[in-house]
Amino acid sequence: MGRKEDSKMNIAIVHPDLGIGGAERLIVDAAVELASHGHKVHVFTSHHDKSRCFEETLSGIFQVTVYGSFLPRHIFYRLHAVCAYLRCLFVALCVLLGWSSFDVILADQVSVVVPLLKLKKSSKVVFYCHFPDLLLAKHTTALRRVYRKPIDFIEEQTTGGYDERLKENVEYLEELKSLAEKEGVSDRVNFITSCSTGERNELLSSCLCVLYTPTDEHFGIVPLEAMGAFKPVIACNSGGPVETVKNGVTGYLCEPTPEDFSSAMARFIENPELANRMGTEARKHVVESFSVKTFGHKLNQYLVEVVSSPKED
Repeated sequence: MGRKEDSKMNIAIVHPDLGIGGAERLIVDAAVELASHGHKVHVFTSHHDKSRCFEETLSGIFQVTVYGSFLPRHIFYRLHAVCAYLRCLFVALCVLLGWSSFDVILADQVSVVVPLLKLKKSSKVVFYCHFPDLLLAKHTTALRRVYRKPIDFIEEQTTGGYDERLKENVEYLEELKSLAEKEGVSDRVNFITSCSTGERNELLSSCLCVLYTPTDEHFGIVPLEAMGAFKPVIACNSGGPVETVKNGVTGYLCEPTPEDFSSAMARFIENPELANRMGTEARKHVVESFSVKTFGHKLNQYLVEVVSSPKED
């Protein structure tokens, strides 16, 4: 007999680093929504800084357990992927050996843990691929290609916010500050590297529109948060925003040039009512297609179906 959708499950989520990026926002929302359906949810991770995390991870809605925080994230700013694999494998090993069975284990981002987690025969395993690391990583030099080859192979076979621990984030922030100084606008620019949910909501409520500048972003949570706050989005015409932003309706999709972005910004500055109209459409679009409740319902339905299906040999 299949499991009913309202049946309660014991769910484990394995996530590499429970910080404040878009990937973490998704996992936190997933945990909250699954818990709201009455399931017992337990998140396992290798890093969780209680002074720099989403509030829901501290609220008791779901349990968070950290394993392997002593393991390095990099070796002299090199070998990030190898270190990530080792940290995630350690977390998965602790889940495998230290905990009783779960109905389903949701593994996120790092697929190398899937074969290990499948050793827990009483549990179903679901892998969520935020975006293949193979497509994100650079393969520009011969040495880098040699380094990536076994990692890419493992991923093929088994298939995120500002963080001062990441060297490139620190360097990029300093570059932006220097550029603001050079252009003489530093007194009109506030660099906010991390903010609470309340601070974020206050910023969204007081702005005219939201600029989202990454190119070829695999998804991007910021445009959804902006549109959910009745704000139109100006983003690059590539990657995730192509799927989430309706050009000319909920914002503008631009080429990644100062001219294109400034032209779109000028339209809203010259016509604030246009921003209001697009903001209303943006909110409607998000509620219909990308709301947390819709996401939670579909995820819950999927996991129920997975647990109800016959166990593979």
